[in-house]
Amino acid sequence: MTRETRSLPAHAPGAVNTPFVIQGYDEVVSHDTLWDAHSHPFHELLWNERGASSAVVGERIWTITPSLGLWMPAGTLHSGSATAGTWFRASFFGFRTTSSISDTPVAVEITPLLRLLLERLGEPGLAPSSRAATEALVLDVLAPSPRELLVQVPTSGLLRPIADAVREDPGDQRTLADWASELEVSTRTVTRAFSAETGTSFVRWVATVRAQHAIGLLTRGWDVESVAEQVGYRSASAFGVAFRRTTGLTPGTFRPEFTP
Repeated sequence: MTRETRSLPAHAPGAVNTPFVIQGYDEVVSHDTLWDAHSHPFHELLWNERGASSAVVGERIWTITPSLGLWMPAGTLHSGSATAGTWFRASFFGFRTTSSISDTPVAVEITPLLRLLLERLGEPGLAPSSRAATEALVLDVLAPSPRELLVQVPTSGLLRPIADAVREDPGDQRTLADWASELEVSTRTVTRAFSAETGTSFVRWVATVRAQHAIGLLTRGWDVESVAEQVGYRSASAFGVAFRRTTGLTPGTFRPEFTP
């Protein structure tokens, strides 16, 4: 499959004059698309109308979906990717006309209200007074979400072999005890290291890696049973339960036939 790589400049916050308050952009990518590391002079809210994409900042990898967006503060160096057919949306927030909801990237729940408000800003011929009122409502409801599809990739010599193996093959069935034995350390050592480096447990970290990988396969048209097997679950039902627990969505949400 054809892959497209795009390069964008790295701008410092406010380096380019952006007199708008909120400005929208959307695109359906026809090929698997990669964006090299770049940064914007304005704040950015990334979300998708359909499909899934990802954003990477350092060792942190977020998955962006139709219900879970990502706030990217101005000047934050990040790269990204989207599978063919993804309809992604971006809302740009002026650096000098708005305040960032966070100093670091943070997930944002794309609620029905927020979606309607952002879509209204894209209506042609919207009167200036209506635009100002809608922008004020967006800024009022916009808030960080406690739920996010984030994988923090550990970098220590102890955990890197685990991270590399699981990300290479999310169906890897080795348990925490198995890894501790292979690395010749105690399970407590691995547990503490995972908590310190990723902020979560080994089991939850693996579940999130699997969910991120599964979303990529589902958006390419894989059936749920094949995805379940690929990412290490014994049945489609077990996969569905784990997937929903991690993402808040069903696997079918990302199947192409469920898109408009």
